[in-house]
Amino acid sequence: MSTPENLLQTPLHDLHLRLGARMVPFAGYSMPVQYGEGLVAEHRHCRAAAALFDVSHMGQVKLIGENAAAALETLVPVDVIGLEPGRQRYGFFTNASGGILDDLMIARPAADAGLGELLLVVNAGCKTADIQHLQTHIGARCAVVPMPERALLALQGPQAVLVLSRLAPGVATLAFMDAAVFEIAGASCFVTRSGYTGEDGFEISVPQEHAVRLAETLLAQPEVKPAGLGARDTLRLEAGLCLYGHDIDAGTSPIEAGLQWAIQKVRRPGGARAGGYLGAAALERQFSVGAPSKRVGLVGVERVPVREGAVIVDINGHHLGKVTSGTLTPTLDQPIAMGYVPVNRAQPQGEVYVEVRRQRLPMRITPMPFVPHRYRR
Repeated sequence: MSTPENLLQTPLHDLHLRLGARMVPFAGYSMPVQYGEGLVAEHRHCRAAAALFDVSHMGQVKLIGENAAAALETLVPVDVIGLEPGRQRYGFFTNASGGILDDLMIARPAADAGLGELLLVVNAGCKTADIQHLQTHIGARCAVVPMPERALLALQGPQAVLVLSRLAPGVATLAFMDAAVFEIAGASCFVTRSGYTGEDGFEISVPQEHAVRLAETLLAQPEVKPAGLGARDTLRLEAGLCLYGHDIDAGTSPIEAGLQWAIQKVRRPGGARAGGYLGAAALERQFSVGAPSKRVGLVGVERVPVREGAVIVDINGHHLGKVTSGTLTPTLDQPIAMGYVPVNRAQPQGEVYVEVRRQRLPMRITPMPFVPHRYRR
């Protein structure tokens, strides 16, 4: 299968082709959207066993220097200083109005890991802007070092720990959001017990020259099958997880998005290190008086899928908001979606309507996740 010359390739590109992947452009990369068995089979296999995803298009960046944590706290409303070695935390860069520039994972490797003070994983479509943002605002306080020489694999599913502990027994001791270095398939890997599917699993940062051997070793395990971007999207939607550029963006605040749980007490109004980041005044105001809209989960009353961009209205056709993600869920066999509505219309079990091909389809507001998370706490 030919690939447009202007698309970047991950270190696993040729392996994807050998495995029969259908490749599509995504965030400037040629990426597998699905393999021969198809999206639904890959989705269900991840829920039942273990699926391997190539997420090497994501940006990996290390911050070096004893001031790195304090410096990063000027760009994120997250407790970075209190992050213990061997732990990871979800966060987001905010802008001056409190909108989300990107969401990211922040890990503090052990001191002897050789990976700097902090290791960040940012979204592929934002990584160039994110690196510039870091260098501009905190580059004088710590070294901002992109890591294009590393690949990133995600092994997800209830049998992921069984698979990975065959190769590195110590990974079984990790709890959700723990992070440590392990030797796997002859490579030194930085492993976090985390992922984007709602299932137990691991994300594995590996030097790119070892990525193919690691992937082939994992795929040789009987529980593991490859999965593409299509299944990754339906899995994260069932888990109620946001996709940057769709469910959250520079015009969306973390409070509107329901992500205030990721702002620890120490960084909230009245906390010991409240404020001090871009957009702090706007977010502190929303903590006090509330946000005008709220991200909600929607389940279709009728079995018709709804897609991103569909308009949400009330029974009289008055505009309420729009759908930001939607699918026909392989696990529940129901239409599910996420979208934004005014706070006073966001009550669970409330009924709204979504306009699809000149029809108004009833949907019910429901708590998320749609499918329960199965992280190892």
